[in-house]
Amino acid sequence: MLLPVKWLKDYIETGKDSRILADGLTLSGSHVESIINLNKGIENIIVGKISNLEKHPDADKLTICKVDIGKEVLPIVTGAANLQEGDYIPVAVIGSKLPGDIVIEKTNFRGIDSFGMLCSLKELGYSDNVIPKEMKDGIFVLDKEYPLGEDIAAIMGLNNEVIEFEITPNRPDCLSIMGMARETAATFKIPLKEPVINIENEVEDIKDYVNSIEVLSNNCNRYYARVIKNVNIKPSPLWMQIRLMEAGIRPISNIVDITNFVMLEYGEPLHAFDLDKLGGKKIIVREAKEGEKLLTLDEVERELSTSDLVIADEKEPIGIAGVMGGFNSEITNNTKCVLLEGANFDQRSVRLTSKRFGLRTEASTRFEKGIDPNLSQLAVERVCQLIEEIGAGTVVKGNIDIYKEVKAETTIDLRPSRANKLLGIDISIDEMMSYLNGLGLESRLEGELIKVNIPTFRLDLKIEADLIEEIGRLYGFHNIESKPLLGTLTRGEKPYGRRIEDRTKDILQGLGLNEVMTYSFISPKAYDKIRLPEDSPLRKYIRLINPLGEDYSVMRTTLIPNMMELISRNYNRGVEECSVYEIGNSFIAKSLSIEELPDEKKVLSIGIYGNKDFFDLKEIVDKTLGRLGIKEVEYIREENNTSFHPGRTAKLILDGEEIGILGEMHIDVLENYDIKERVYIAQLDFDKIVEKTNLEVKYTPLPKYPAMLRDLALVVKEDILVGDIQKIISKHGEGLIEKIELFDIYTGDQIPEGMKSVAYSITYRSYERTLREDEVNNIQETIIKDLENTFDAKLRS
Repeated sequence: MLLPVKWLKDYIETGKDSRILADGLTLSGSHVESIINLNKGIENIIVGKISNLEKHPDADKLTICKVDIGKEVLPIVTGAANLQEGDYIPVAVIGSKLPGDIVIEKTNFRGIDSFGMLCSLKELGYSDNVIPKEMKDGIFVLDKEYPLGEDIAAIMGLNNEVIEFEITPNRPDCLSIMGMARETAATFKIPLKEPVINIENEVEDIKDYVNSIEVLSNNCNRYYARVIKNVNIKPSPLWMQIRLMEAGIRPISNIVDITNFVMLEYGEPLHAFDLDKLGGKKIIVREAKEGEKLLTLDEVERELSTSDLVIADEKEPIGIAGVMGGFNSEITNNTKCVLLEGANFDQRSVRLTSKRFGLRTEASTRFEKGIDPNLSQLAVERVCQLIEEIGAGTVVKGNIDIYKEVKAETTIDLRPSRANKLLGIDISIDEMMSYLNGLGLESRLEGELIKVNIPTFRLDLKIEADLIEEIGRLYGFHNIESKPLLGTLTRGEKPYGRRIEDRTKDILQGLGLNEVMTYSFISPKAYDKIRLPEDSPLRKYIRLINPLGEDYSVMRTTLIPNMMELISRNYNRGVEECSVYEIGNSFIAKSLSIEELPDEKKVLSIGIYGNKDFFDLKEIVDKTLGRLGIKEVEYIREENNTSFHPGRTAKLILDGEEIGILGEMHIDVLENYDIKERVYIAQLDFDKIVEKTNLEVKYTPLPKYPAMLRDLALVVKEDILVGDIQKIISKHGEGLIEKIELFDIYTGDQIPEGMKSVAYSITYRSYERTLREDEVNNIQETIIKDLENTFDAKLRS
């Protein structure tokens, strides 16, 4: 935000220089980036008048100008082609200085002496981006008569300065000269002089010029319009052009310049349409139709989307709402009748359209941050006043105002005691009210409360703490005495769940796994890649309003796609083996209307590939759970999960409740991720793991009595689960079985087809006596009989 100091002083009476203003505004919360001096080093550039022009006798492209500077007439040779007799222009006489320490000297052009130089705006120090296009390659011609010989720096305000501010997103009201004038007035306790808007002469009726205005979209909060007739398009007065250039805007023509001037003054973007170019003399505010195109003012044809809000006539779009007008309705030298638009558009709609087109304008920058809809009328009326003042046209009586929900002032209650306590100061109620009134926040005392009216242009003030901040910054945070912190120190510690998480990570890292972290956002296509059924509840994901892209557009409900993506990336980059884990959140929507926050479930995801198999993954899970004190986990075959191999997958059951799944990924899933090797993944409900964790450690003395070992080798059908065999062994142990260890599974020679050999080592021990051979044999025989009856198992000879 560029703030010309001379423009600022139109609204406040202060003799303070730019540095004092900048320091004071910085201390009251307006961050100053820099102070720009408009005088780039020019000296002794004066006003001259061209009294005569004649061609150079020996050069077709040169002209000899007789320039009257008041005390004498100087012959000056120039190559500019935009001059006429009687023009008032800036003249650099011999000895004058231009930017870059250039000193003007007497010069001879093919036999003709030149006693100075006629100056362009660039030679006066203005940058190319603010110089009017018609003056870019020519001499700057002043707009009227000025005293000959007068310093051009004084006429054009080149001895003034511009303060550059960084405006925070929560203060869109400060993206205007009036907004910063209000801040300056409050900071330095100076009265604010707002422009008095008065239109002297209005003629006819707007209804005779505009057939109708329709607002068909909820993204337009207000549309206010007036009409100007008998428009005379010409350059703006010099004072207005200078103000615009100082603020970083290129002057174009009087009508366009006035709309830009008022936009900078009040912060309300405006637009002027050539009324004679509007089809049906009608304005329609609507969403664009699919496939519609619009040639914008920058002469780029843009294809519109149904999400874009446009201003249209009865035939076609004539502008992108809040971003840029259309070329088909622009103001030209032939314009005679103008429709002035002051509108208020939804900030999100403008932001998305501006982002999609990569088109950021002065208008979109303001609309994106939010604008008070009550400014629409004020700004348009101010434009009408200025048009009348400079004689650019005649104002037509009446207006068309479509304002759906009128924005009214609100009231916030402020407790003075709370303000003093929060700020750590002790100031009076009168002083607090003085600060608030200085900002235009009308305050009154009722009992022990200050009732504060919040004007509609202060979109950032919503709660009591906001008002306390306003008081603090005007009092001066630098004036608040620093004090030591007071309070009782307490020892903090991590919550139980975080401690279990840390312990789990230590266990997994000790087992040789590396921790990974992935995004909580995934692509909706990821659910297809892992072959999730269409009716799966995991497909009820939450879509992001403003995603980074399609690949990060939904909140994940499972971590399997993240793990597969990571494994795929490592595999395709030549990593031969990988063992990784992640403890992250999945997001389960309570309802897809998203009326409340989703459930965030913490999940442990483990992924391995390389010289690994199902039992390596099972061992990792077993050891992790075992070291967390979780015993008696059952593994039940899972054949219906379409993401996993139907014969190499198991559900984990703990106390009758499913806590996860592990297994080999389905071959179709591997193809979707371009992996040609077996991948094994486990996904466990970590919240349930935390709930079931038992870190209590009990001391058990070393056994006094010897153990007895028995091996048991059985031939059973291939589909019999080893876990089911272990259950029967345990059932008949009579409390004497200390450990059951599966040490061999074999298929092949000497084993019938469809069968497998499983071998267990069983450790018997009593902690009270020495076991007898016969009682262990009896238990062993009982186990064998039950296995034969239940699974038709045969002892392997």
